[in-house]
Formats: sequence, structure tokens, C-alpha cells
Amino acid sequence: MTKELLSSCRYEYRWADGVQIKKPIEVSAPKYVEYLMDWIEGQLDNESLFPQKLGTPFPPNFKDVVNTIFKRLFRVYAHIYHSHFQKIVSLKEEAHLNTCFKHFILFTNEFGLIDKKELAPLQELIESIIVPY
Repeated sequence: MTKELLSSCRYEYRWADGVQIKKPIEVSAPKYVEYLMDWIEGQLDNESLFPQKLGTPFPPNFKDVVNTIFKRLFRVYAHIYHSHFQKIVSLKEEAHLNTCFKHFILFTNEFGLIDKKELAPLQELIESIIVPY
């Protein structure tokens, strides 16, 4: 999701998992989140990607898989902040959302999990979280 996409009047969500849905299809935001959570669950349950036995090595593509998971999760945060933040504020839950997002961004930043250009839609918020020392 790019800055241009977020600032446009119409939002477009496309999903492809590379297995069941090979060519990206246009879906609603709730459907994108549903597909994403199911896909992440499948990745986490896949012992060839996330070994359960102590001493079993992670696969060579492990970081790529984790990068994709985090990139897609970031898109959900971007959607929440852009489309639902006023509702979050009305529920007085913005501190909780901001804390979760801060932990997400700090972890992402620490391990270089998302390319900087992917973070552009929430760059101002991210810059307020990551204060240079």
C-alpha cells in the first residue's frame, strides 16, 4: 500500500497467497484481513517454516517469510489508522492501539523486517515513535 493509495478516494486491497490464489484478486478490507490472518496462521503452523523441535534449523527463506508477514500486518495498521482511528478515539482505545503499534514498529525496526518505502503511509507517526538518541 503506497502513500498515493492511502490518499486516494478509493482504497484497493488485493490478495494473493501464491498457492490457492496465485493472481492477486481485489477484495474488501475485512476480506483482506481475513485472508491475511488465515495465511499467517498457516505459515506459523507450518513446521518446515517455524520448526517446533529444539535444534531444528530454520529454512533459508525464513527471513523472507517473516518480512512478508510483517509487511502485510503493517498494511492492516495503516488501514486502521487511516479508516478507523476516529472510532478508536471515540472508544478511548487510542492509547492501546498506539502502544501495540509502537511495539510492532520498534520490533520491525530492530530486525529490519519492512522496507522503508513500505512504511511511507504512516511515516510521520513512525518518526514520532522512533526518536533518535
